Amino acid sequence: MGYGIAYPFGVISVVLFVQLVPRILHTDMDKERAQYEAAADVEIRHKHKDLFYCDSMGFFSFACAIVGGMILAKIKIPLPGGASFSLGTSGGPLIAGLLLGHMNSIGRLSVSVPKNVLETMREFGLALFLLGAGTQAGAGFVEILQEQGILLFIYGAIMALVPMFVGFIVAFKVLKLSTFNSLGSICGGMTSTPALGTLIRVTETDDVASAYAATYPIALVMVVLASQFMGIYL
Repeated sequence: MGYGIAYPFGVISVVLFVQLVPRILHTDMDKERAQYEAAADVEIRHKHKDLFYCDSMGFFSFACAIVGGMILAKIKIPLPGGASFSLGTSGGPLIAGLLLGHMNSIGRLSVSVPKNVLETMREFGLALFLLGAGTQAGAGFVEILQEQGILLFIYGAIMALVPMFVGFIVAFKVLKLSTFNSLGSICGGMTSTPALGTLIRVTETDDVASAYAATYPIALVMVVLASQFMGIYL
């Protein structure tokens, strides 16, 4: 019930946030992109060459990430108080993808995926994710809101907005991260995949996904652990 009320605003707020902040801060988008491209060029020069490719589309790498992700998702770690932790079908594939993306190859076997294929699969996967999440969150939304009142929606809005604003201020002002990195970290910290898709379109670079990928696993673990421990001890 709480998920169904809070989720729509949680998605919309982060999506709007990553679009409005660069305009409010008058961010030089070309300069930010140039910095990312320079860092990406350094990484490309350090990658292995003369690798063997199983297929030109990179579906072998997708298959490896899916299989590895599902294996990780099934691992359950017992916790004190009778709770257990698992990465689930979101965290498992993400960790597997991070590992494969970092390695780029296994020996002389390439596990990289062409950029155009990545973009297509990302947009398709994002559409499926939103379809499933929207259907789940929208079921009985109006009825629940009428039953519980507008106060429940306000609570959800506060829980979405406060950590988002505080997190961005800490990242941008205290840690001195760039605007792109700060916004990517916020998307990951809020575990908002739709916001990442919006951020990529706003910034016109896929490299912001690196900041998202760095914070998403930590946020996912913390949410899972917090919800279980609060359920046990509260």
